[in-house]
Amino acid sequence: MGAILLLEDGRRFAGEAFGATTTRVGEAVFNTAMTGYQEVLTDPSYAEQIVTMTAPHIGNTGVNGDDSESERVWVSAFVVRSLTRRPSSWRSTGGLPQYLERHGVPGVQGVDTRALVRHLREHGAMRCVVSTDGAAPEALQRRLQAWPGMEGRALATEVTCREPYVACEPASPTVRIALLDGGVKRNILRMLGDAGAYVRVHPITDPPEAWLADVDGVMISNGPGDPAALEGVTEALRASLGRRPMVGICLGSQLLALALGAQTYKLRFGHRGANQPVRDERTGRIAITSQNHGFAIDRGSLQAVGGQITHLHLNDGSVSGFLHPEHRVFAVQYHPEASPGPHDASSVMAQLLSFVGEAS
Repeated sequence: MGAILLLEDGRRFAGEAFGATTTRVGEAVFNTAMTGYQEVLTDPSYAEQIVTMTAPHIGNTGVNGDDSESERVWVSAFVVRSLTRRPSSWRSTGGLPQYLERHGVPGVQGVDTRALVRHLREHGAMRCVVSTDGAAPEALQRRLQAWPGMEGRALATEVTCREPYVACEPASPTVRIALLDGGVKRNILRMLGDAGAYVRVHPITDPPEAWLADVDGVMISNGPGDPAALEGVTEALRASLGRRPMVGICLGSQLLALALGAQTYKLRFGHRGANQPVRDERTGRIAITSQNHGFAIDRGSLQAVGGQITHLHLNDGSVSGFLHPEHRVFAVQYHPEASPGPHDASSVMAQLLSFVGEAS
């Protein structure tokens, strides 16, 4: 069956449908990783995004029960150049088309993804509709125009857990962490557990009284949407500055910057992939990192409120990490828990925990 991808500026791409038979709207973005598509699909940070993979062959390794970063597929639709329908991996328990169909997510293959990605790089991420059910062009235009976009969207409140729970409870914890869940990935919890941390997970909307009690520090997780739209979360963090050491990953980094009084802005086409170069300004060492975000911290406003920039993204000079000693805040924009990789920055998780332990 044929499929259509329509961008808000009128650019149209045709392809072959796979996955679910439906129509979905979202923000058109691209990911430059060569592998890890199951992790991409199940990362809550991709909520309401239509993801194009730049690697040409997708589906080679199938899917399995171990690589998901959450319980469900979060992307709105999935776009690839060439779909592998018969996976070849000893770990595979099924194919990508059937996986997307079970989760109600449409896929498009046979698209000129090079042309699509060049278009998004030139014009920026934009509204997009994907249809695999033969919907009329007029109906697609109406769906496209009705979708509100990403700016001003507090999507982290939609993907967060509904009740607090204990994710890691070692007999003799090295550190006690309250984690605010804006869309936390399983590998974050896995790495915290491997480091011997006690981890109590809270909905990101919980009040400070709930997550400050009986912990050494607070971690704010990754997540989707516009950080500036989470005003209640920002106010709660601002009111709690200095009461416990605070560390953040991705969205958590942006929220902590806002709590300190800095500003954020929307990137032209975001940083999404497993080949993002970041330099540690303290050591000069460069790490290839995994990133997934469409917003960034304004550098000048962060420095104006006393933030010390610790890491820079080398492609565009945007902030990839900062420290605020007075308020005991340390955060990184990239993913030290990158799964399946790269693992250049995996030691940063230990740095975050050490910071909590030393500052508490």
